[in-house]
Amino acid sequence: MQWNDLNEIAQIDEIKKHEGYSVIFKHSTRCSISLMAKRNFELDWGNIPKGTEFYFLDLINHRDISSYIADVFHVHHESPQVLLIKNGECLLDASHGDISADEITEVISN
Repeated sequence: MQWNDLNEIAQIDEIKKHEGYSVIFKHSTRCSISLMAKRNFELDWGNIPKGTEFYFLDLINHRDISSYIADVFHVHHESPQVLLIKNGECLLDASHGDISADEITEVISN
């Protein structure tokens, strides 16, 4: 698995149009809790079905994109935060200790 860096608002519009599953991980590079959540997520993301796209957002450098994500997918801004998107809809929104690759796998599998 590999992260696709989010660094342009246009990428969010493309994710919204994508018919498959996309995961957006919003990360604060200044926060140790965010770093721990990212590491734990990456340890288990191999269980998430193939074909899922993974996007990484550095919140410190791209606040504008984070705000746009909140508006487009109707979620509150959190950090760290993971969103599961399919067909333009946010199916799962989790933050901090609730971030789980296993939960994403379960949602996709059902």
